[in-house]
Amino acid sequence: MTPNFAIVRIDGPYWPHYRLWLPLFLLWIPAVLLSPFLFLILLVVCLGAGIDFVRAVATLWALLCSLPGIDVRVCTQGKKILIRIL
Repeated sequence: MTPNFAIVRIDGPYWPHYRLWLPLFLLWIPAVLLSPFLFLILLVVCLGAGIDFVRAVATLWALLCSLPGIDVRVCTQGKKILIRIL
């Protein structure tokens, strides 16, 4: 499953909560349109670095599909940032 939404929440001691829903599925439209160029760039990089192209594509796809469920929390001096990818 690919990531569809990201929720960014910012809490501060002197201002109210901010919660922002980012629709990541809208990024798939330009990604699909640019995919031939992205694959070509990845192929050139893999050939230059001596990496197997199929293995690199499989690794990138596995990394992309593992993004849903990520929960990153950063807290410092009363300020909090939460990033969740659904």
